[in-house]
Order: sequence, then C-alpha cells, then structure tokens
Amino acid sequence: MKPAEGSTTIGKSVVIRGDISGKEELYLDCDIEGTVTLPDNRLTIGADARIIANVTVGDLVVFGRLTGNIHATGRVDLRQSASVTGDIVAGRLSIEESAMFKGRVELKPNEAQSASAPQKTSAPAVHSSETLVLHPKA
Repeated sequence: MKPAEGSTTIGKSVVIRGDISGKEELYLDCDIEGTVTLPDNRLTIGADARIIANVTVGDLVVFGRLTGNIHATGRVDLRQSASVTGDIVAGRLSIEESAMFKGRVELKPNEAQSASAPQKTSAPAVHSSETLVLHPKA
C-alpha cells in the first residue's frame, strides 16, 4: 500500500509517544502511543503500523493494527489485514473479509451531510451497543 498523493507519511522506523494533530491527510506506518486528531482529514494506517491511540478523524483506512477508540465523521474502512480493538463511532463502516475487529459500533449520519441532505425515513441509522467480533475463516 502506497500513501495517497499529497499526504504526509511517517514511516516504519519512527516511534511516537504522544499526540499527533493536523489539518492534512496522514499516512502512518509507524508505532504510536497517544492520540491522533485529524478532524477533517483522512488517516491511513499502513500494514506495518502498530497504533495504541484514540483516533478522531474525518475518514480512516486501516491496514495495520489499531488499539483504541475511533471517532470518524465520515467513513471507516477496515481492510483485509486490519486488526482493530476498540469502539467505533462513524458515519459509515466497511469491513473486508479477514479483517479482525473487536468492539462496539455506532453509526451516525455525517454531520455535514445531514445538514444539507434530506432525511431518508425508509432506513433508520444503525445504533448498536453489542460487541461485534469478526474472525477470519479457518
């Protein structure tokens, strides 16, 4: 997986203990303990990343390992190699086959979308307080 064009990259040999915040796309392939805050931007967690942090982002794509709660105003994508332990609050959630997830999920409409788009009454938002555990097929 290559970082998106124009995103800031923090590579495999970097270890961070503390908080990261910013206003641009970020690709992490490193070890982090702390918090990551990119409220209006995309965060991509690379396949070699080991993140122990609460994450607040616009959108999130996970290829590596993340332990911590996720709050995303947009979409969370857990790719095939992802391993996530923690609760997710997001507008949308996508989990590929073989991705591992343990935690609770609460899906909320995107605040920016809900202000400008008409509300659909045929399909209510999903709110779940149960634990969802996905395991790869044996």
